[in-house]
Amino acid sequence: MNTLTDGRDFKLGLFSPNCSGGLAVTRVPERWSASWADNLALGRLADEVGIDFILPIARWIGYGGETNFHEGVLEPIPWAAALLASTRRVVVFATVHTAFNHPVVSAKQLATIDQVADGRAGVNIVAGWNQPEYEAMGVELPSSHDDRYALAQEWFDHVRTLWTREGRYDLDGRFFSLRGVESMPKPVHGALPVLNAGSSPQGRDFAARNANFVFTIIGDADEGAKVVTQLTETARNVYERSVGVMSPAHVVCRATRAEAEEYLRYYAEENADWDAVDNLMRLQGMHAQSFTKEMLATFRSRFAAGHGTCPLIGSPDDVADEIERYAKAGLAGMTLSFVDYVGELEHFAAEVIPRLEARGIRIPRQSLEGA
Repeated sequence: MNTLTDGRDFKLGLFSPNCSGGLAVTRVPERWSASWADNLALGRLADEVGIDFILPIARWIGYGGETNFHEGVLEPIPWAAALLASTRRVVVFATVHTAFNHPVVSAKQLATIDQVADGRAGVNIVAGWNQPEYEAMGVELPSSHDDRYALAQEWFDHVRTLWTREGRYDLDGRFFSLRGVESMPKPVHGALPVLNAGSSPQGRDFAARNANFVFTIIGDADEGAKVVTQLTETARNVYERSVGVMSPAHVVCRATRAEAEEYLRYYAEENADWDAVDNLMRLQGMHAQSFTKEMLATFRSRFAAGHGTCPLIGSPDDVADEIERYAKAGLAGMTLSFVDYVGELEHFAAEVIPRLEARGIRIPRQSLEGA
């Protein structure tokens, strides 16, 4: 069984380990390689220490700068298949851009990896925003968020039908008109857990309508509480369903806060790849609505440290305190990223997770699996 969708405690995931650099836009030599060997080691470690899920980014064009941040990216579908075949309990998501992937192909791919994993696959649906990638694919970026999410909605409606309907049939739509389609196998449990990164009004509405988890950028726990209220009320009142809200974070955990802050300065200030940071922020500001204008104006250091995500910086007690604030704000979970995922996750698992369990924020995974 997996523990992701049981709703019993605060969930922890890993974000972007399939991408060179992870979320740290840095030049330090120990930055994450995103090699398959490192990802395999991380997946097995995540399984061992009780991480609930692993979430990749789908990327085809790097962000330039000295490191060409996100130049090397393992494509999420085969990456997820290989990780799921090499683990026993962690949920692994595949990130799929609706503009670049046909729904009939995606439905079968995702059902296939779910069969490999006996029901541990998930899908992260992305409506698209990164114009250089659209240009690389020879596809025009729709000028409005409404059109991007209209396509994503139709894409997912078709995929959901392909997962649940037997036989051969036609599917009509504005973007995909399909004739004589059929799809086997089906997902093990009839559908996959769905995650959607919605921060724009259209994105959050799409996620409230379709996703199990809304993955959204927030500034801090206080803002998180407001976002949780807004999204859960929209899902309940408009779509008569429930959703969990998650947010990404970057972690620097050391024995003392001073040591953690010193390492943060080292990799995210002294050795930041500022050209790549500025390219990333420019593209986010031009074509995405994941960050407000105020965030983009003040978060430059956060982008270097962790792609603009929430900072979890300090001693094990400091990091546990901060995670507790997000749990009390109503979030269902968070994703974690590190400069060195394997080495730093080992320390996090040994020092922070027991503190979260002692506070009742996390239930020991052995207890959940035995329930």
